[in-house]
Amino acid sequence: MTRAAAPPPPTSALVLRRCLREPRMRVGMALTGSLLLMIVLGPLLAAHAEGDIVGAPYTPPSPGSPLGTDYLGEDVLSRVLEGGGSIVWISCVGTLIGTVVGAAIGMLAAYSGGLLDELLMRAMDVLRAFPPLVLILLLVSMVRAGTGLMPLIVAIAWVPQVVRITYGAAREVVTREFVELAETLGAPRRWIVRREVLPNIMTPLMVDFGLRLTWSVGIVTAMSFLGVGLQPPTADWGLMIKENYQGLTLQPWGVVVPVVCVAVFTFGTNLMAEGLSRAVARIDPKAES
Repeated sequence: MTRAAAPPPPTSALVLRRCLREPRMRVGMALTGSLLLMIVLGPLLAAHAEGDIVGAPYTPPSPGSPLGTDYLGEDVLSRVLEGGGSIVWISCVGTLIGTVVGAAIGMLAAYSGGLLDELLMRAMDVLRAFPPLVLILLLVSMVRAGTGLMPLIVAIAWVPQVVRITYGAAREVVTREFVELAETLGAPRRWIVRREVLPNIMTPLMVDFGLRLTWSVGIVTAMSFLGVGLQPPTADWGLMIKENYQGLTLQPWGVVVPVVCVAVFTFGTNLMAEGLSRAVARIDPKAES
């Protein structure tokens, strides 16, 4: 008898074709892509610099300021156009680092087993006892959260969550016959993890990355709103909500527009993650050539 070969993981082209057939994925890509385009072109289209005073505080919309002014008299539209980049890059970089580190730890624990498995997973369980936002606030209270540190803080908050997801998926893979066959043939452990384990858990990792990116956007926004993220005079959507909410009844656009931008990006990425999940769930590699 011959041992079973490793089941071929879904190819990138196959996953992409399935994703593009999903209505949720198409809508999510349209929403997210439109907002990213606005973020890229926004600084070029802004009529004023982010710190320019163009009128009295909380001035209603006018031809020179289509969305009015904020609590200092700065142009709301210009600050909205210039304020999305920080949220997006901090969320993306933080989620990516957290996913890479968490996946590495999870695969190491799942493949090693024994004492190392117990030590790593018990340490992650302690960290998972803290909700991500609480853990972030705890880390911020210990170190000053500059722009360069915020992605690392977000990443640390996600690592224990990703470790648990990766560990559960990898445990099912490391006991399969194709992994045992690779071990019997003397393949290095690093090669086995990279070539046999990782490709077979990439799909849940991709879906989990999309969901965590959605949550990261909300967390980064909340950090700025609570005053532990980016600081004035930086143009930032979360910071704009904090700065202008007291004048909501006088001039709502300084709050409403940043909230809508955050909601659109969050909703778009969530739809993309859900579309990816549905597309992958319907893939039958044996039915595709």
